[in-house]
Amino acid sequence: MKIKGFRWAIIALIFLATVINYIDRSALSIMWPGENGIAADLGLDKSDYGLLLNVFMVAYALGQLLSGKLFDKIGTRIGYVIAIGVWGLATFFHSAARGFMSLALVRILLGTSEAANWPGAVKSNAEWFPVKERAIAQGLFNAGASIGSVIAPPLIAVLFAAFGWRVTFMIVGSLALVWIIPWWLINKAGPKSHPWVTEEERDYIMSGQPAETESSDDADDHGLSWGQLLRIKETWAILAGRFFLEPIWWFFVGWMPLYLAEVYGFDVHELGMFLWFPYVGAAIGSIVGGIVSGKIIERTNSIGKGRKATVAIGSAIMLIGLISSVAFQHNEYSFMAIVFCVLFGFQFAIGNIQTLPGDFFDGKSVGSLAGMGGMVGVFSVILLNFIVPKIAEVSYTPIFIMIGVFVPLGMAAVFFFGGKIRPVDRTRIHKVMAKK
Repeated sequence: MKIKGFRWAIIALIFLATVINYIDRSALSIMWPGENGIAADLGLDKSDYGLLLNVFMVAYALGQLLSGKLFDKIGTRIGYVIAIGVWGLATFFHSAARGFMSLALVRILLGTSEAANWPGAVKSNAEWFPVKERAIAQGLFNAGASIGSVIAPPLIAVLFAAFGWRVTFMIVGSLALVWIIPWWLINKAGPKSHPWVTEEERDYIMSGQPAETESSDDADDHGLSWGQLLRIKETWAILAGRFFLEPIWWFFVGWMPLYLAEVYGFDVHELGMFLWFPYVGAAIGSIVGGIVSGKIIERTNSIGKGRKATVAIGSAIMLIGLISSVAFQHNEYSFMAIVFCVLFGFQFAIGNIQTLPGDFFDGKSVGSLAGMGGMVGVFSVILLNFIVPKIAEVSYTPIFIMIGVFVPLGMAAVFFFGGKIRPVDRTRIHKVMAKK
């Protein structure tokens, strides 16, 4: 059996996994406030919530680093089965939490396992898509995070109202376990040997790889170590870019439910009604950013022009939105519109930064570098999560200003360290590998 366009089935499954990923991780924040929420039931407060965010994020950071190397060693098929199986069970076990410590333990397990979705997706996209389509594939994958964030508030609010928070965790945790079945049946092998891939599609995928990766003599076949990757300038385009930009997304994911509850008096029902809207902007930005990048690359035959133009446009949109958040008075509706624009700009840009490991390297270095980038971005978020509870006691305005400053710094890092954005010269890779 041959299926035309089979690569899109692979990214569709990863998209679905990402939707589930965000439903699972969002459940805690959505069900936290209110008289029947998790905080009231377990006797916890905002400081406990901030600690739980950071417990999750520390585990998430380490999970990104380690899972990137894991995916490079065992491949994406088995890697995803392990990752999503563990995070599904971790979500389910939230239902058994009895206090801060037990909740922290399951958040650690969830953060470690959910992190694998990102380096796994970057590696899978590099394997299954030609370079001009990678940003589109990454945009579709990232749209899963946005769609998950759109679906999560109303879905969890309905389940919470019907069954309470414990049963809700059981239900959403089970979704991940069910996903494993189609993944195992459909993703039998890579594009070179998958029996369902047509010869035409196989040739299209392989001919669309960067020239340096077409040779069977891959300089990084065994993978560059983390230390070796750090000695290559282009690595820092990803590390520094994600360090400055990731907190923008995670601030809204982690703190917007509490912001809306504190500033506008939202309860769980109102969060379910309104919280999804900004993530529609994020989903659109993910897909449009990938399309724009792909069109520019196709027209100019330059990876660098496509990636940089898209990062610049997305950064400009983010910056305008964040400036508007502090420069003008707003109500809950105008605030939602501002966040819509900010998250649109973020996803418009970040998908192209996340594809850079596959633009710079191939073989068994892509997952490792993607994991490193994710870890650095998450540690930046951890620092932010320590700051937010203290500043938010007075005002959220300084936080909006701070992440606004991060935007041009992130863009500058990509432009400066990324250079022309093309595959790293093999002579440089061999020199790095030869050093001890």
